[in-house]
Amino acid sequence: MSSTAPIGVFDSGLGGISVARQIAHDMPDEKVLYFGDSANAPYGTKTPQQVRDLSFAIVEQFVKQGVKAVVIACNTATSAAADALRDTYDIPIIGMEPALKVACDRGHGHRQRVIVAATPLTLRERKFAKLMDRFKADHTIFPEPCPGLVNIVEHGQLDDHDTVMRTLHHYFGNYDLPTIDSVVLGCTHFVFYRDYFRELLPDTAAIIDGNEGTVRHLHVVLESLGKLAPEGAEGGVTIANSDTSPRTAELASYLLHRN
Repeated sequence: MSSTAPIGVFDSGLGGISVARQIAHDMPDEKVLYFGDSANAPYGTKTPQQVRDLSFAIVEQFVKQGVKAVVIACNTATSAAADALRDTYDIPIIGMEPALKVACDRGHGHRQRVIVAATPLTLRERKFAKLMDRFKADHTIFPEPCPGLVNIVEHGQLDDHDTVMRTLHHYFGNYDLPTIDSVVLGCTHFVFYRDYFRELLPDTAAIIDGNEGTVRHLHVVLESLGKLAPEGAEGGVTIANSDTSPRTAELASYLLHRN
């Protein structure tokens, strides 16, 4: 497989475009094929088996398109399907998980109070339970399922300030926010809310997502295999979606280029 082959990136909908953007920024020579499964969104309220079936159908199409690696730009699909996909395909399958370690390490040995915002399925899965077990003895961790934040992105309401802030207050209004050290954005949709979280939270609270770390890992894996695209290659992002409506295409393009 050529080093100029594309990288497949998929998500339950439009949130993973935040990961495709990060790849385009950090690895501009790479071609990215992005697939959003908006027709079946959200994944976070489905059963693990449903998510596995959907994920396998997407990756099978990527393999037919000749991708050199797949990034599961979805914490929910990573939890439900990553291991099974790795057992089936011989290309790198890069998953995501909430960046809880990054949040806890910020304390340099001091106890941290961390909210993990994610989908209900991500927080229910064994993968997250194991992640929690690594840190909960030394840190105070609050899992917070936020399915409504996925819906706002998918419905094109991200610029509706009142709706967004009302939804954030619904999920986070009962926390003593001045005592929170960080919020982990454990869903790629939530990365688009960074400015809103900054408005909601005190300046002392960090807002942490896993996108940069995921792209760094992708770079390391491809480099180790000699599969990085050559410098000066024509990179870029091509977007497809299971919802073929013009509205979804316009929204995807807007999110890809949104400041």
